[in-house]
Amino acid sequence: MKTALISVYEKDGILELACFLNQTGWRILSTGETGAFLRENGLEPNDISDITAFPEYFDRGVEMFRPAIAAGVLAPQNESSPFEAIKNLDIKTIDLVCVNLHPFLGNIVEGIPEEEGAEFIDVGGPSLLRSAAKNFKDVLVLSDPADYGSVIDALKAGAVPEQLRKYLAGKAFSLISAYDATISGYLLDEDFPEYRNETLKKKMTLRYGENEHQKAALYFREDTQGAFPAMEFLGGKEFSYNNIRDMDLAWKTVCSFGLPSDGTLPFGYADSRQILPDVPLVQLTCFVVVKHNTPCGVTLAGTAEEAYTKAYLCNPMSIFGSVLACNMPISADLAEKLNEIFLETIIAPDYEPRALDILRKKKDLRIVKAKNAPKEPLEVVSVDGGILVQEVNRHLLEKWDIVTDLAPEPRFIPDMLFGIRAVNWVKSSAIVVVKDRATVGISGGEPNRIWAAELALNRAAKAVAAIAEAAAFEQHRETGLYSPNKKIYGNLLAPSFVDAEPARVFASDSFIPFPDVIEAAAAAGIKAVIQSGGSSNDALSIEACNRLGIAMIFTGARYFRH
Repeated sequence: MKTALISVYEKDGILELACFLNQTGWRILSTGETGAFLRENGLEPNDISDITAFPEYFDRGVEMFRPAIAAGVLAPQNESSPFEAIKNLDIKTIDLVCVNLHPFLGNIVEGIPEEEGAEFIDVGGPSLLRSAAKNFKDVLVLSDPADYGSVIDALKAGAVPEQLRKYLAGKAFSLISAYDATISGYLLDEDFPEYRNETLKKKMTLRYGENEHQKAALYFREDTQGAFPAMEFLGGKEFSYNNIRDMDLAWKTVCSFGLPSDGTLPFGYADSRQILPDVPLVQLTCFVVVKHNTPCGVTLAGTAEEAYTKAYLCNPMSIFGSVLACNMPISADLAEKLNEIFLETIIAPDYEPRALDILRKKKDLRIVKAKNAPKEPLEVVSVDGGILVQEVNRHLLEKWDIVTDLAPEPRFIPDMLFGIRAVNWVKSSAIVVVKDRATVGISGGEPNRIWAAELALNRAAKAVAAIAEAAAFEQHRETGLYSPNKKIYGNLLAPSFVDAEPARVFASDSFIPFPDVIEAAAAAGIKAVIQSGGSSNDALSIEACNRLGIAMIFTGARYFRH
């Protein structure tokens, strides 16, 4: 008679497995809670304590180490000497071990008190799984309810193939590894331990990787409450690697301007309140457009409709086929506007029911509901043969030093703070040109700052001219004459955004080492520059600003992104 040992916390599917084993003549051993569950459902398993002659202690810990269990699991059944030895000791072999573990992972995510943490560490379960997995040629090991069906089918067919046995053993070791990694991280509580272990579980196989011939998958951490595991996918086609990367950047960028639904304040809020206490916090709607993992439109406004319209006008070409993120719910009226163009993905904290109906008319449009702002304290990227780990940049300002003869006009300060938040998400060398809390010019990924500056300034000039021209045309069409004091585009946009005045604010992700950048900014109409400072040539940039009538702020904080 074959013997199965069943000791599970998660009961899904276990009754079907146990009933099949019972009907086909297997003897079933079980621990207390599992045995009680099986008896409640009409089965009569043997208590493990009947075999070990040792009562259960410490939540299925000690009894698992008794020789009657350990030897029964580990004994190689195809080798005569060990097999004869356990027979002489009247120890029966165990042919199937079905164990899943106490939910240490879930309890850690929920934030159990530290003094209670050790109580959730499963000792016997991992030991049984490890023993059974080591002896996989003779012992079937089940650690995942998803595998019960395939084992039942194989047993019905007469034998379990060695390939399946090996696969199940590998899954058991993988689970134990993840379990131990979580406990290790919990006890060490270090950002940079000597050995770094990740607890990741596959969420989905992606359509393809960065290119169509590359395979890819998405894994979620099980021991943290990050943004992605809490996302709901409400419609659209499957995701690719690029979609996920763009979603990640879009959601991080939009949440850096605050996520009211979960109480997240704008990135660097504490810094700015301490250094600039007179600048009020105004929680506005943010819209972010990302294309090829590059922000191509970041805006703030009083409503989602206004923020989206500004984002569209800043770069109407690049928004085509992009990922859009908003930190406020999407209304039905806005959904109608979004459906006018081709988009890959929309991410928002919520959607009006009618908005979902409208957006779902586009069958391929990915609709994502995101509840949580990003929470990960560390960033990890792979290098060949290893990984790089660093703290997430959550620092906006070290200081607010006016280093020029002129101080920034008060009307420019909100745009300057907006600019350094936005530039944080653009690849270095990064420049953002701002008008009315909108990125009318963005350039990044350039090997020197003057190229980035020239591109951003040029794009800003073209965007401002195009927006002003469109505004003048629409007002002329509607009223017969152009009035710059009247709001346009369905009364959405303020005159300060649609007039022909050049953008006045220039933000750099790091210091500006040469005066050529300042001279280019001045020629484009810039009146206020914000940068980290810290170059050995700072005096040259300061002199150029004073000569050209530009105010400049040093923040002392760098925002490199590679």
